[in-house]
Amino acid sequence: MRSQGSPAPAGPPTRSARARRGLAAGTAALMLAGGVVAAAQQASAAASCKVAYTKNDWGSGFTASITITNTGDALSSWTLRYSYSGNQRLASGWNGRWSQSGQQITVQNEAWNGSLATGATINVGAQFSYSGTNADPTSFTLNGTPCNGDGGGPTPTPTTPTPDPTSPGNRLDNPYVGAKPYVNPEWSAKAAAEPGGSRIANQPTGVWLDRIAAIEGVNGGMGLRDHLDEALEQGANLIQIVIYNLPGRDCSALASNGELGPDDLPRYKAEYIDPIAAIMDDAKYANLRIVTVIEIDSLPNLVTNVSGRPTATEMCDRMKANGGYVNGVGYALNKLGAIPNVYNYIDAGHHGWLGWDDNFGPSVDLIYQAANASGSTPAKVHGFITNTANYSALKEPYFTINDTVNGTSVRQSKWVDWNRFVDELSYAQAFRERAVQAGFDRNVGMLIDTSRNGWGGPNRPTGPGPMTDVNAYVNGGRIDRRIHLGNWCNQAGAGLGERPKAAPEPGIDAYVWIKPPGESDGASKEIQNDEGKGFDRMCDPTYTGNARNGNNMSGALPDAPLSGHWFSAQFQELMRNAYPPLN
Repeated sequence: MRSQGSPAPAGPPTRSARARRGLAAGTAALMLAGGVVAAAQQASAAASCKVAYTKNDWGSGFTASITITNTGDALSSWTLRYSYSGNQRLASGWNGRWSQSGQQITVQNEAWNGSLATGATINVGAQFSYSGTNADPTSFTLNGTPCNGDGGGPTPTPTTPTPDPTSPGNRLDNPYVGAKPYVNPEWSAKAAAEPGGSRIANQPTGVWLDRIAAIEGVNGGMGLRDHLDEALEQGANLIQIVIYNLPGRDCSALASNGELGPDDLPRYKAEYIDPIAAIMDDAKYANLRIVTVIEIDSLPNLVTNVSGRPTATEMCDRMKANGGYVNGVGYALNKLGAIPNVYNYIDAGHHGWLGWDDNFGPSVDLIYQAANASGSTPAKVHGFITNTANYSALKEPYFTINDTVNGTSVRQSKWVDWNRFVDELSYAQAFRERAVQAGFDRNVGMLIDTSRNGWGGPNRPTGPGPMTDVNAYVNGGRIDRRIHLGNWCNQAGAGLGERPKAAPEPGIDAYVWIKPPGESDGASKEIQNDEGKGFDRMCDPTYTGNARNGNNMSGALPDAPLSGHWFSAQFQELMRNAYPPLN
């Protein structure tokens, strides 16, 4: 059913390393000497601004979301400053370079979001810890100029009236709010049959249409119309459908190759997308919010696994050259997005795949290209999803991208390896902002698949690693216990993550379980099948690795079946290592 692993990350920021590996890299300097001001570059620009500050507080920590609106002259760079009155301490930030000096917080633009036209907005966010009180800041400055024209106090975030969800054609800003999601009875029955499985058998999971036959149902199983009808029977008003059958699917892996050849785009359109759209457009489903997850692991491959990269494959080069992925995704967006109650979310990889400088922006730009292909427009994209069927930790609580050990940045650790992110939440929020910069709607939302990224159990760290060196610090404190970020197949030690939840964080529409827990990522050995699925050595626990995972062991569980097939041993381990733990 899934999946592609992470490509080799970008290397340290030296020109010789970039030349050797063919990858660009981030700058080594991460810690800011709070007080570096961009205003000197813009002495002639008249600064004026508004700020909206909101927070999500859980008692010992919080996330802050700050929307900056430039009401003055256009800016080519910006610096936001404000202060807290308590002991709030910065943990991590996104969409800007965050630093703290005493109670003062400084946020400087990233290289990709420094331009701020008149009337434009930018959203930045960060996570903090604190004890005692947590009063909101009372004033903000942008390039030294007070915001809001009234001393800089925060502006309340405006509320938008919620359309009546029972009225066809009214798309909600966040379809998960107020939703009763569909529980797939086929998955639920398998989960309930497992010892202890009844504790999670009522959770909503994705319905995967991974081949043409799945539209009508495979081997007597439920088809798309069956699932939609069952959703109505359950009284559900939201169902999650995975669109997953591109020509030449999963061009850099084998476990989840598909049935369509690389030049089968006409079949994809006529035999796959068109029948799906016709069923979804049936008037009887008009009040059912249909969330579509569009083509897992497709477009990012055309950035990371093509010629010029050490992880290039012939198939990825071919799919980039023939336009099958871009035009296929565009066609799906156009056909499905024309249905008023369908909400399209495009796959956006995960932080351990696209979090490096040379992957992050180009992937967003390529997705924007696909959103404009085959008659589609960006308006037919409701949002993006990260970490689908992957294991990246939602939050790393014991280290941040801003930390240093003995003067060495966390980014230089072997685990982080110059990535810009250490967890999935910060990546998803930054991806959303970068997508807006590329031209997507300001209100696009993010989904994060938390079905298998809990990493609980007895081996979960309870505090930071030792400060002896940066690798000991990161490895001792990281809750993601994979051998390497590039490992993706049936990972040993994984656990269920956060349960599905609407609007958990700023910019995040929902935590979701799109990958049904208990369904294999791929077979541990070659198994003959009629599903088009090959054998990928990354699913073999004896495999010693490749360029995509730094030539490390695969970390895969033994005795796994084909992708999408039930894997009881993995399901039991996921429950044992669930975080939050199961009751």
